[in-house]
Amino acid sequence: MKGLAGVVGVVFLSPILLAGAGMMLASSADAVNSSSFSSCLSDIDAGKVAEQVTKILDGASGTDVHIDGLDLPAEQVPNAATIVATGLSLDVPEKGQIIALATAMQESRLRNLGYGDRDSLGLFQQRPSQGWGSAQQIRDPAYASEQFYQHLLTVDGWQQMTVAQAAQAVQRSGLPDAYAQWEDLATALQSAIVKTFPGGGDTESTDTDQDIESPTSTGCTPGDGSGFGRIPEGSVPKGYSIPKDADPKARKAIAWAMQQLGTLYQWGGSCTNAHGPDPMGRCDCSSLMQQAYAHAGITLTRTTYTQVNEGKAVSPAHLKPGDLIFSRGTAARPEHVGMYMGQGLVIEAPRTTRPVRITPIKDWEILAARRVL
Repeated sequence: MKGLAGVVGVVFLSPILLAGAGMMLASSADAVNSSSFSSCLSDIDAGKVAEQVTKILDGASGTDVHIDGLDLPAEQVPNAATIVATGLSLDVPEKGQIIALATAMQESRLRNLGYGDRDSLGLFQQRPSQGWGSAQQIRDPAYASEQFYQHLLTVDGWQQMTVAQAAQAVQRSGLPDAYAQWEDLATALQSAIVKTFPGGGDTESTDTDQDIESPTSTGCTPGDGSGFGRIPEGSVPKGYSIPKDADPKARKAIAWAMQQLGTLYQWGGSCTNAHGPDPMGRCDCSSLMQQAYAHAGITLTRTTYTQVNEGKAVSPAHLKPGDLIFSRGTAARPEHVGMYMGQGLVIEAPRTTRPVRITPIKDWEILAARRVL
């Protein structure tokens, strides 16, 4: 496999460059500034991934290669192979390789970037100013991978952490849960790539704590909306559309709520004529939810205090379009409600003097979430 041979040569012939002591900060700026990853990578077909990965490592151009979650497989797969090969050269267990892949997917989408937040660079968006190495070194995928692994191996108990927890322990990102969305694809890539190495498909796991189960995967989490950048109040972010797989009633509720964008908040307003002259026809947070779902044929009660008991509770990590999310106050008696729109966005009527608007979910401290469909 000519593509793989190049990767092996780079990684296994390069010296192992040791990282300096202490935990250093990396940035996920490029992940934040790039398009939001909006769909949960579940039900990964590992066999299909292996087939496509093999094509790339055999020298295919990538034109006819399709791997869900990788937009530029001809560039991304060789970088993933370097990460795995580096892990093997350092005797890093399979789980560590998966953590590294998931981290690079979140930080750079597996691209060897020459830019990022402040001086962040490379696959892992490591920063020269934070001691990760020179800019030239960090742009070497093998070096950057070695640095990530050296830091991971110093994290006490990393093998018992979730993928997201372990990645965050190294990166210290402002988006600690975002790594989880890449775990399934990272697992499939690691499995596919390692089998292309001599004996890679026959070796047993090198995890040292065989009798200790790793925590259950946190699975996919919704994007946090950061990728849309600043959203002007009352506007729809460029690139957003209601997810096609959303429940039809949720689609109707979201669409109706979006028609109220830009109308001023009115505490106690009925939201029955938000564009009309009577202020009491405008929306507050709970009446916006009530009327949006009324137009989808679903009856909700009037206040946040009662809406928090509607439908069934759902995990904030597994939101679907149309779910109600609650903040401020307490979980039992929240003071604010919004509707999750998918792609890490929420529509809300925020407070007096502010219009109905769309905000990124990262700005929400979610106390509870309810599915009313």
